[in-house]
Amino acid sequence: MTPPRGRFRHLIRSLHQKRGQRVVVFVDEYDKPILDALGEPSIARANRDYLRGLYSVIKSCDAHVRFCFLTGVSKFSKVSLFSGLNNLVDITLEPAFSAVCGYTEHDLGTVFAPELHGLDRERIREWYNGYSWGGTERVYNPIDVLLLFRKRRFGAWWFETGSPAFLIDSLVARGVHTASLQGMRATDELLSAFDVDTMSTEALLFQTGYLTLLDAGEEDGEWIYRLGYPNREVRQSLNRTLLGALLPDGAPDVKATNLIRRQLRKADLSGIERSLRGLFAGIPADWHRRDKIAKYEGYYATVVYSSFTGLGVDVRVEDASNAGRLDMAVRAYGRVYLLEFKVQEQAGVGSAMAQLKDRGYANKYRHLDETVHLLGMEFSSKERNLVRFDVDLA
Repeated sequence: MTPPRGRFRHLIRSLHQKRGQRVVVFVDEYDKPILDALGEPSIARANRDYLRGLYSVIKSCDAHVRFCFLTGVSKFSKVSLFSGLNNLVDITLEPAFSAVCGYTEHDLGTVFAPELHGLDRERIREWYNGYSWGGTERVYNPIDVLLLFRKRRFGAWWFETGSPAFLIDSLVARGVHTASLQGMRATDELLSAFDVDTMSTEALLFQTGYLTLLDAGEEDGEWIYRLGYPNREVRQSLNRTLLGALLPDGAPDVKATNLIRRQLRKADLSGIERSLRGLFAGIPADWHRRDKIAKYEGYYATVVYSSFTGLGVDVRVEDASNAGRLDMAVRAYGRVYLLEFKVQEQAGVGSAMAQLKDRGYANKYRHLDETVHLLGMEFSSKERNLVRFDVDLA
């Protein structure tokens, strides 16, 4: 039997001869066989090598091909996958094509206008808009929009269609704090460094759609991109899933999650303290031993951040003002919570509450018609839990 490469070559040449016109080759999801096997690197490498031989046929049939267009989730390096197809032009980050892979605001207001009845346009934007590939326009996730119109309710429709297990495992193994994902900076090199054996965190998250471009600019002759969550769906779902990866049963307790939500609504600060203590107590000791950064603030901030962000409330980290950078600010149900974290075993660590007050972090929020709560949280890397929880009103 003729191998697939031979059949593919025969197909291209035969079409050209039969029709008298050179062939257009369109390959959708060119990387799917590799991405589906990322959890098993040996299989992923075998699939990559197989596809490299298949795609090299396009170059060998150059005289018969008028145009070739390949689309996929990721950007594998030309050396690893397209060594035989060296005349490709990557248009991923070209502004002229920034809206080619999503629905624009204009699309929603015209093409889909009949479907908008009874739906909050601003809420649609909050949940599903926000993707950008270097252009000025941000687009909606088509899967989310279409399923919203069909189901007539908001949900993490795109996130639920995928299987981010490999992504979550990678974030946990690398000790990546989800609180650091918003505003992550990357270069062209980092965003394109994607292969089975070399996947930077930035490339992994950007190319799989969990982070998008917030803005870009040139610094000393090099383009720097600032990455962040595209919308509420990704921000909320990714953090909820990551939190589940830290817990012993593999998923956040629905009752516990709803309890924290009710505690935020009522400003039940002692209840929030109990819930957070219980959350940290439930993280297996093996995870702490595996994660060498569990003695630092960032580890504890990640768990708290994912807990609140998974609820869908407004959470901001490293919130800057003229007083400095606040660890975390949470706005929920008409109230503002300002959080400062400390690990007691770190040398020279003062009181978390004292820092909140001394630096006047609350001044930035005094113009709001909302009650501002100060929450000073101190952790112990020995006890691996919250050991001090101070509260006050600003």
